[in-house]
Amino acid sequence: MTDRLYLFATIRVKPQHLDAARAALDDLMIPTLGEPGCHVFAAFASRDEDNTLHLVECFDDEAALTAHYAEDYTKAVFAAYADWLAAPIEAKRMSALSATSARQFVS
Repeated sequence: MTDRLYLFATIRVKPQHLDAARAALDDLMIPTLGEPGCHVFAAFASRDEDNTLHLVECFDDEAALTAHYAEDYTKAVFAAYADWLAAPIEAKRMSALSATSARQFVS
């Protein structure tokens, strides 16, 4: 099995801030994917819930995720969330069940 940290986040945004939130997550993609320890950082818009975004992330471990949170570009988005969010972010930390599961998600 893999020790990588997988994260699934649900972000519910106030309707008037949806475009800004989408743009901010898109702006995070390139720098985040360039971080040591980041394997996946992908954002999605929900087809089931209005004004809801999702992040799927894979980092080497908790330390790599903590380093991501310490980056100025990440802190700037978190600061903007104070006004943008309609509800607290729901983040689930996960581990792959097996090496096969991990390979299906990220090589």
